[in-house]
Amino acid sequence: MEPVVRMHSVVLDCPDPSALAEFYARLLGGTVRGEGEWVDLDVPGSYKIAFQKAPGYVPPAWPRADDSQQLHLDFDAGSTIEELEAAQEKALALGARPLDLDDDGGKRDFRVYADPAGHPFCLCRIDP
Repeated sequence: MEPVVRMHSVVLDCPDPSALAEFYARLLGGTVRGEGEWVDLDVPGSYKIAFQKAPGYVPPAWPRADDSQQLHLDFDAGSTIEELEAAQEKALALGARPLDLDDDGGKRDFRVYADPAGHPFCLCRIDP
């Protein structure tokens, strides 16, 4: 199927675009560009993530049936439990907040966190 458009970026509303861009730059690598109301993060080998200042920003609730999370990001944290654990420790040290670390006795291949602005994201164990 021929695409109609190409993906350009994912944009996250937040109270402090520079701070959130720095969090994701430390988590994913890449180059932060801009300041103020709109900040871009160019991630090597991936799409651009942009951060837009949103006055009155309210973080999504997770998990709640009466208040949708709207969007979440999934990140490849490797193929082994050790790689997932290492990625988790680094994400937490950068300021991520755990939302659901229960891995169902090692059966579940993801764990859920919130970034410093409250957006949910998952670190996923990906089969090679």
